[in-house]
Amino acid sequence: MKGEVRKPLITNSNSHHHHHHQEEENGVQRENKESLWMVYLSTFVAVWGSFEFGTCIGYSSPTQAAITEELNLSLAEYSVFGSILTIGAMVGAVTSGLIADFIGRKGALRTSAAFCVAGWLSIYFAKGALALDFGRLATGYGMGVFSYVVPVFIAEISPKNLRGALTALNQVMIASGVFASYLMGTILTWRVLAIFSLLPCAIMLIGLFLIPESPRWLAKIGKQKEFEVALRKLRGKEADISGEAKEIQDYLETLQKLPQAKILDLFQKRYLRSVTIGVGLMVCQKFGGLPGILFYQSQIFVSVGFPADIGTNAGAALQIVLTGLSAVLIDRAGRRILLLVSATGLVLGCLLCATAFFLKEHELLLDAVPAFILTGILVYIGFFSIGLGAIPWVVMSEIFPLNIKGSAGSLAIWMNWFGSWVTSYTFNYLMSWSSYGTFIMYAVINGLAIVFIAILVPETKGRTLEEIQAAINK
Repeated sequence: MKGEVRKPLITNSNSHHHHHHQEEENGVQRENKESLWMVYLSTFVAVWGSFEFGTCIGYSSPTQAAITEELNLSLAEYSVFGSILTIGAMVGAVTSGLIADFIGRKGALRTSAAFCVAGWLSIYFAKGALALDFGRLATGYGMGVFSYVVPVFIAEISPKNLRGALTALNQVMIASGVFASYLMGTILTWRVLAIFSLLPCAIMLIGLFLIPESPRWLAKIGKQKEFEVALRKLRGKEADISGEAKEIQDYLETLQKLPQAKILDLFQKRYLRSVTIGVGLMVCQKFGGLPGILFYQSQIFVSVGFPADIGTNAGAALQIVLTGLSAVLIDRAGRRILLLVSATGLVLGCLLCATAFFLKEHELLLDAVPAFILTGILVYIGFFSIGLGAIPWVVMSEIFPLNIKGSAGSLAIWMNWFGSWVTSYTFNYLMSWSSYGTFIMYAVINGLAIVFIAILVPETKGRTLEEIQAAINK
């Protein structure tokens, strides 16, 4: 209990000297007891955006048959409905940084929620393909903005020792949203499922009245007094925020001397490293085959004679559990280790699937094929969830300096959605070219991801955003 006696709280300014570690631990603990409920509440409100994101993704899978039948859609019309979501998300991604810089992080969350609500209502009342596609485009747009602003908002309000775990909750809630959609889709009709998908937005819109804006954003637009009020709310009445406040402001002053970045400025030498890391991790996350595998997993299971619903539900449940585990480990083990373990597991999963398809094509050991496929896909989804699922979003929200965060973040998120679209669009074509060849190709891409992570991605746990950015953008 010796932390209780010490009057001055050990603030961030000491965090460079690690021999203060013991004292710092106690200081942090005491600060936690007093104050962090507002950080938790704010995170709780924001991650409903991630849950909404999950329900948007999960919606098309259980509803495909019913919608096609009731509205009499051709296969081409339905695939537009499926993929227009990603188009909306790409547009959302491009504008998300601008919106979040212009009307604030909370403003951007409200905007997203409004688009999602409009979209779901349009789907609920849809009489034909047009209203359906409009709704899907609008929910996609909202989802694209959420995918940027939720992790950024959480990273900007969190104390450094909790930042990874709280930001990783984003991914846990996405996985839960997908799972909820699958489950509810088995009970509810597709129109009612659209109304169910409104609920996360409602919770968020109410919750936003109770939480402060991101202090870093307030400081960035020069609202000095509001900045201190917000930081005080987030750290508690008793906490000493002077160290943290000073660090944020000193850092902003160095940034203010630099110009507000345009997209082309991102490729200046000064920013190139952080942009390469942030965007590169998104490439690793999406070009290694995940969107294709998730989109088509029921077809994959069916093609090797394994019951599809058991496979997909096992995958969705596994994703929630292991993403939760990564949230627990991310601030302890660190970002790099989890990413490296994750990418290595993806290579393994791809090779298992490749083996299964190879055996099937050459009609060897046919009894073993379904087991190979199930193991391969579950290994893939499991290892994806433990690292590459959540961490690229976390690192993206940590690594960009505030003056390029809008444009660099938009580029990274756009790359993510572009990757989703390319991978899910090409998956069927690749599989008809060569099923095991496809998975060998994905294994190679994931192998390259290991190299990329090992060489370029720094460890960011336990450091303030300002320290991370100063170290990278030297």
